[in-house]
Amino acid sequence: MRARQTLCDAFSAYKEDTSPREYTIIDSDEYAALLQNVNGQATSSPSWKLSFPHILVATISSFVYGYHLGVVNETLESISLDLYFSGDTMAEGLVVSICMGGGFIGSLFSGWIADGIGRRRAFQLCAFAMILGASISAATKHLGGMLFGRLLVGTGMGIAPPVASLYITEVSPPSVRGTFGSFIQIALCLGLTMSLFVGIPSRNTFGWWRFCFWISIIPAAILVLGMKFCVESPHWLYKQGRFVEAEAEFEKVLGGSHVKAALAELSKSDRGENTEGVKISELFHGRHFRVIFIGSILYALQQLSGINAVFFFSSTVFKSAGVPSSSATACMGIANLVGSIIAMILMDRLGRKVLLLGSFLGMAFAMGIQATAASSLVSGSLAMFLSVGGMLLFVLTFALGAGPVPGLLLPEILPGRIRAKAMAACLAFNWVMNFSVSLLFLHLLEQFGTMVLYSVFATFSLVAVFFVKNNVVETKGKSLQEIEIALLPPE
Repeated sequence: MRARQTLCDAFSAYKEDTSPREYTIIDSDEYAALLQNVNGQATSSPSWKLSFPHILVATISSFVYGYHLGVVNETLESISLDLYFSGDTMAEGLVVSICMGGGFIGSLFSGWIADGIGRRRAFQLCAFAMILGASISAATKHLGGMLFGRLLVGTGMGIAPPVASLYITEVSPPSVRGTFGSFIQIALCLGLTMSLFVGIPSRNTFGWWRFCFWISIIPAAILVLGMKFCVESPHWLYKQGRFVEAEAEFEKVLGGSHVKAALAELSKSDRGENTEGVKISELFHGRHFRVIFIGSILYALQQLSGINAVFFFSSTVFKSAGVPSSSATACMGIANLVGSIIAMILMDRLGRKVLLLGSFLGMAFAMGIQATAASSLVSGSLAMFLSVGGMLLFVLTFALGAGPVPGLLLPEILPGRIRAKAMAACLAFNWVMNFSVSLLFLHLLEQFGTMVLYSVFATFSLVAVFFVKNNVVETKGKSLQEIEIALLPPE
């Protein structure tokens, strides 16, 4: 408390008299010098309990994201009948895929939004987009309204993942940052599973699909209200020159004894830098290129591993095994959830790199099993057993690392000055890869068959193993500033 009081006294002269919420921007060199004069050091890791409530609220955005990702899976047939486009495969495809277009738009601007208005307001903005889009989709009487609503929802979905990753990375104590980062994948999994189960009655209940859209407004509204009581990212406040507010927010999530150390770490890497002067060209050449390249390739390999193909084929594979679609949904959801929980437990014990290596190796093995099942080497019940088992193993191993780690690792390795905008560029690239794989998948399937396609996916997973081994650094337990200093070459 003495250290904090000294720091607050030192800054009392800088505070404006007009409003208790307004602060004059102070030169960060002056602030760093003041930090050096404050006595006291943190002697232990910050408690996770202080930041935990803020993390839970932030992960609601991932829950809503997951819900909208799967809300049309079970309801598409009844939507097409009610809105008079049944049998029009192009229209049905647009209802499913237009979210990707909105996601690309949202992710492209997410960095500028997060840096411009802050992380909390960015959460609220993406929630408003999903509330408005879901309302339009639920109330519409024609295809155009459904498409417009889905586009708005997709825009919110594009903003949510990078902002959630940024916020959790910047608010969490280093000792539990990986564990908290895993909450994103768990929340997404829960949202996706809920949407699939909520949509089951739509097959027999006329108009049920509208309820499926209306109900999504509830968690989005909770996110809007919850963010009013959450802390703003101290990293963002610091970059705005609002040092006293950054100190106050650090105290809320780390505890008073850790504030000085956290601010001193920020002063090492962020001195004299501002986010407003970041140019697009800086993201793709020079000293920042390597970390952005690593993040982008990780997202590309995540999509090229075949995760979308597995979910696409899941109902067909389980149906051939005599498993009802509701049970198939439960099996896939359980495998995804179990893998995500294991990842949460191990993230800060084994580290990001170990989980990525194990995950991609497991996915390659699982794809090999499915390729074998699709070949002429096995047949009958054995082929069915291998196909179902390989599919569940793939989903489980994907959730162990390839699913949650890229979204956590990327904001950890990106320099603070460009973090939000670089996240936007990498996530936009992820949406493009997602769209490209979805667009080409059926065509490639018709041309080459299941066995060849599964073999290609297994090969990409093996490529990912070599890429991770040679390029990804371990970030477990390190502060963001330590990682930045280690990775970023001097200017």
